[in-house]
Order: sequence, then C-alpha cells, then structure tokens
Amino acid sequence: MYPFKKNDLTDEQKIERISIAFEDIMKTLWLDLEDDSLKKTPYRVAKMYVKEVFQWLDDKNYPKISTFENKYKYDQMLVVKNIKVMSACEHHFVPFIWEAFIAYIPKKKVIWLSKINRIVDFYSRKPQVQERLTEEIYKDLSEKLWTKNVAVMINAKHYCVAMRWVEDVNSSTTTNKMGWVFLKDREARKEFLSLAK
Repeated sequence: MYPFKKNDLTDEQKIERISIAFEDIMKTLWLDLEDDSLKKTPYRVAKMYVKEVFQWLDDKNYPKISTFENKYKYDQMLVVKNIKVMSACEHHFVPFIWEAFIAYIPKKKVIWLSKINRIVDFYSRKPQVQERLTEEIYKDLSEKLWTKNVAVMINAKHYCVAMRWVEDVNSSTTTNKMGWVFLKDREARKEFLSLAK
C-alpha cells in the first residue's frame, strides 16, 4: 500500500507551503535568493511538485480507464513495450528514468492500449520505489482485466546512484512481476522476456 496521508489543502495552499519550505532550504545552502535566476525557484519547484511531478498523489485524479468484452476471443499474448516515464525516488527525491514492458493474455476483458500507458503514468507521478511501482501496476492491470495472466517488467536508471557518491552513470535496475501463466509456462515467460528485449 502506498504510504500516503491525505490532507484538505488546495493545490494553491500546497504550492505556498512548499515554496516557503524550499526557500528555507535554499537559504540554508547560502544561495542568493535576490539573484534573478534564483528568486522564483522556490515557487517553480513547488508548482512542479504539485502540478506535474507528483500530480497523481491524489487518487481522485486517477484516469478514466475503459475495458471492453473480449468479443474476438483473442487468447494470445499482447505486449506493450518501451513505455518511457520518469519518477522521483522517495529516498532522495531525485529522478529515476524508466521504461515499462507490459504483457497480458486476455480472458473476458481487453483494455484500450492507451489506457495501459495511462496506468503506468499514474503510478509514476508519486515519490516511488521501483519494487512497489512494479507491484502496483501489476495489481491494477490484473484487477481491471480480471486475470492474473499479466507480466510487468521495469528497467530503470536511478539518479540517486548516478549523482551521489557511487557516481555510477551506467548501471540500471530491473524488476518484474509475473502472474500465473508467466510463472507456470516456461514458453510464455520466455516469449515475454524475448519481446521485452
């Protein structure tokens, strides 16, 4: 479950409070807030957090997701790959850039392809850890599609690794969640992993 507590603040109130807090951070770092380039930075950061980077923290903003009956009786693997997005690591609030590879084998329901991208985007716009992100996307798709025949793989480059003392700009991290047929059927898993490459 996502570690989030709701509050009754409006977006404008959130922006105001974050601006004040970020201004204090900048002053503590001895940055010159009278400089033309820096004086509006606290507001810019606050607005970015509330309106863009963390816009889906409020579940009421969850996108409208449509599924429909699998009238075609399609029963083969469907793969959506190279969904490229960005999240902020909740440990250091720096980006990790990632791409998702999603597969499912339909039963009764199929989903509009763009909705898969929207689900991925929704879970990306919160302070995140990659492991939870993988689980959340898998769980949501499984529930929407009424099947556990879902596979989610995420490959990410973490800037908390690249920017901090390790300074490794080349490594990436892969997580996956394989449901039912992808666990039981070696050929299905092999096909997904091959397509994900």
